[in-house]
Amino acid sequence: MANMAQSIRMALHYGEKHLGVKDIFGQDVGAPMGGVFTATQGLETTWNTPLDERGIVGAAMGIAMTGDICVAEIQFCDYIFNTIDLLKIAGNTNWVTNGNATLPMVLMTPVGAGIRGSVYHSHSFESFASRLPGWKVVMPSTPLDAYGLMLSAIKDPNPVMFLKSKALMRVRGEELIPGEPSDEKELKAMIDAPVGDRSNWKAKWPKLEEHIVEIGKGKITRSGSAATVVSYGRHVLMCNQVADELKKEKNIDLEVIDLRSIYPYDWEMIKTSIKKTGRVIFVNEDTEVTNFAEHLSYRAARELFYELMARPKVLAGKNLPGIGLHANLEDASVPQVSEIKEEVISLLQEIP
Repeated sequence: MANMAQSIRMALHYGEKHLGVKDIFGQDVGAPMGGVFTATQGLETTWNTPLDERGIVGAAMGIAMTGDICVAEIQFCDYIFNTIDLLKIAGNTNWVTNGNATLPMVLMTPVGAGIRGSVYHSHSFESFASRLPGWKVVMPSTPLDAYGLMLSAIKDPNPVMFLKSKALMRVRGEELIPGEPSDEKELKAMIDAPVGDRSNWKAKWPKLEEHIVEIGKGKITRSGSAATVVSYGRHVLMCNQVADELKKEKNIDLEVIDLRSIYPYDWEMIKTSIKKTGRVIFVNEDTEVTNFAEHLSYRAARELFYELMARPKVLAGKNLPGIGLHANLEDASVPQVSEIKEEVISLLQEIP
């Protein structure tokens, strides 16, 4: 099974061959490195940029305004903050031109903690991204969803931000990408660049097929009626683990929703689940103050007040200036399995 980095790479290759992608670029995106997480190795249209995030976003906007499809990367989301004004312009261009200018661009960037990256490589960005009108924002938790969401992002005429969890880049999926060989070693030999001299290496791509995950559609990863747990990115895996443990230990059935899209988001799926369970907790690793989940919690309380058996909960990262390098500091800064489990049990114990 492909890992997240390999699935993104295969999606970009499919985009080059079948969807009109003409430029894939960013710091170290091209040869020989193929991206800091190797998500762009072996692709034909990659090129390296200077260390200039504003230049990368500006170039992507210019290419997209000509009608060409491009995929740009900010090497880590921690360095995207100096482009906020450009991101705002990219998001409102279609609107201010009365639909005469579209921006078919994808901006991908690794997000979150989990790799012991300390204060300069552990930020999240989805809450900031959700405040950029005109952008669609996706964040997959599995390689197959990463593949499908990337193809949807490439096809979309709007600017799409593709957030990839740093901690998931080497995590393998449980489902094959359509066309992917079933043998992991075979896939690695085909599309992973060798260590050392790569000057004569070329990827041998499998015969990939289209697989679309619609932007704005969530996925129920665990079905249940005791409580609703809503997450995205790497914390979906943690929430699934909590659901499995509580089912085994206490015969508690949690319903876990993988949002997959930050905006637009699948409110109908969330609403239907809350009506069934009467309890909800939103889990992510972005900082708890002005967290995207606060909006979801507010909407749940406003629209589903009489359906709720307990107050909506938000479990998010601590509101700290930065995340420490030591494992203990990082683990204490963002939700872990034990904390999610504790908060879920607390939610279940609340009496209306």
